[in-house]
Amino acid sequence: MSAAIDATRLSFLLNELRLPAIKHVWAKFAERSDKEGWTAARFLATIAEHELAERDRRRVERHLTEAKLLPGKTLENFDFDETPMISKAQVSALCAGDGWLEAGANLLMFGGPGGGKSHLASAIGLALVAGGWRVHFARTTDLVQKLQVARRELALESAIAALERYDLLILDDITYVNKDQAETSVLFELISARYERRSMLITANQSFGEWGKIFPDPAMTLAAVDRLVHHATIFEMNVDSYRRRTAIGRKQGRPAQHATPKNVRLKPAHDNQPET
Repeated sequence: MSAAIDATRLSFLLNELRLPAIKHVWAKFAERSDKEGWTAARFLATIAEHELAERDRRRVERHLTEAKLLPGKTLENFDFDETPMISKAQVSALCAGDGWLEAGANLLMFGGPGGGKSHLASAIGLALVAGGWRVHFARTTDLVQKLQVARRELALESAIAALERYDLLILDDITYVNKDQAETSVLFELISARYERRSMLITANQSFGEWGKIFPDPAMTLAAVDRLVHHATIFEMNVDSYRRRTAIGRKQGRPAQHATPKNVRLKPAHDNQPET
């Protein structure tokens, strides 16, 4: 059998085995193996490692796309000096994900507008995606509207179940949800469904004492807060607005310190769990 026929046959077999990375590099590594006198085991291990690395890279790309994180928000360009109440070491530990995500614990961020909550939430999400976790970022009002549509179509249970594939669901600006029975009831159902099962990261401009403006009755407010704070880490980010500092800096003719950002670079990492 000729070398060309062998190569064609091997290409077919690699397609059938779903090994696209090996299909593209085996010839190059085979040539190097012949020149350097590799053992068969070394050659096989080398192309297998390449296949795994490519799978990790593609998986991280897919998970980053589905995460819908805010562009440019990273831990590297988050200004921890402007938020001294936030421990960089604690944030780094949270970015590992192992303990709290596996336990279905939550992370809650409170503070006025422009204090960096959304930036930090998205940056943590980015780090978790790089670590192999599945994350989804959404403005709370947008997600609630989608869940309302699902309820009208008698598909709310399925819509909430679909979100369970995410280890972390980030709900940004939860206090902008209207105090409307339809909106708040689907939000409450989402919180209840994920309780002690899947983690949530929630940002809010108002403290729990003001959440009566979100949920229509005190009992629902108490039940929602109770579920969120149980097994939760809470960050209080009471700092001046970045946008206000920027405006003042412009007026005074100097650049403002910022907790908001510029570029993102994501390093692929090995996935912590199987694809679903």
